[in-house]
Amino acid sequence: MKKLALIVFAALAFMGQNAFAQSSRFGHGKDSADCVLYLSYYQEYYKQKNYDSALPNWRKAYSVCPATASQNMFIHGTTLMTRLYNQTKDAAARNAIVDTILTLQDQRMAAYPKNRVSILNNKGQHIINYRSSDAAYTYKNLGAIVDELGSQANGPLQVNLLQAAIALYRENQLTADDVIATYDKVTENVENASAKNDAEKEDNLKVKATIESIFADSKVASCENLIAIFGPRFEADPDNLALVSNIVKLMNSAEDCASNDLYLKAVTAMYKLDPSYRSAYGLYRLNAARDNVADACRYLEEAIASDESDAATDAQYYYELSAFAYKNGMRSKANEAAKKAIEMDYGYAGKAYMILGNLWASASCSGDVDKYARYWAATDFYQKARSVDASLAEDASAAISSVSRYYPEASEIFMYDLSAGQSYTVSCGGLSAFTTVRVSR
Repeated sequence: MKKLALIVFAALAFMGQNAFAQSSRFGHGKDSADCVLYLSYYQEYYKQKNYDSALPNWRKAYSVCPATASQNMFIHGTTLMTRLYNQTKDAAARNAIVDTILTLQDQRMAAYPKNRVSILNNKGQHIINYRSSDAAYTYKNLGAIVDELGSQANGPLQVNLLQAAIALYRENQLTADDVIATYDKVTENVENASAKNDAEKEDNLKVKATIESIFADSKVASCENLIAIFGPRFEADPDNLALVSNIVKLMNSAEDCASNDLYLKAVTAMYKLDPSYRSAYGLYRLNAARDNVADACRYLEEAIASDESDAATDAQYYYELSAFAYKNGMRSKANEAAKKAIEMDYGYAGKAYMILGNLWASASCSGDVDKYARYWAATDFYQKARSVDASLAEDASAAISSVSRYYPEASEIFMYDLSAGQSYTVSCGGLSAFTTVRVSR
């Protein structure tokens, strides 16, 4: 082992001497001999994945080399510092290491400005990894990166910036207007983000869906807040399409916000200024709030059919159509729309499965076996809801417990030449499903 170490050291020394002979050509600074030597040392150890030996030599190279000596010095240094962070337990020391990691990104960016976009995205991810628990720090520093990069900022940066804004709002450090402005900014960035292929386009849609879900769950966009913020703005500029579109979009995301005067004025103005899937959806909300069932469905189907709406929006609209149709006794439409929402998903599959379970649990089936089979089919869909969406586990389990009370006795189902676990096709009430025979225990 000692012999091997001596051989490695001799090789490193030879490489250092050889590199020194060329150092003046590459501008390694006033300490060029030491710079080249320690760059060679740490890089060789790094290649061997001997990171413990690479670290002190990297530190020396970092201290004596100019920033332009090697871009890898910053890339490798980030890796070494990350590894050191994971090995360190002391909070103060860890905080100092994070400062170093972030400083490395700034110095690399200053020396290699052509890579500014990727470096800023990397820095933003480091902020998320190490400083996201500090909402004020994240909002300020991640916000500066997102402001500079715009639609070039990666999806996680957009999402975490909004989460930081919401956290500060809950601590009374930001206003609802501040959070809404942040939401508008990150949403616009994601909508304008370029995609090199279908996979990246799909990722952008998922980020947008995540942002909308986080914003809706935050309850920042309450009707009261929206009316207070946007009421005066609308009155001052009612023909501003961007403004009225934003009012409609935000009020669509708020609960019980489709019957107030501001929403009525905004959606009417939007439909007049620019008939689109958004204005059609707004008219669906208006008609739904006024129990105009046929018109509500017509406008929502018009919104879905629009070429302008993206897949994530269509999935949401299909789910809403299924829920609205189920509520109003339109079973076939509810069934079809729920299946489309499941097919597209974007987070709506679980809730759509719950609707299918409810459709079957409430189906009118008169056949001797089908009067039980509807509960088997309902159970299938409730189980699927539970499996694809953990947040529905409690509701789905309660629904399963409720319908299982209506399972037949084994002796009763035996009379129809059936037994537990056997496959069965049930058709009634305009619905059809392939299910499994179940008996009470």
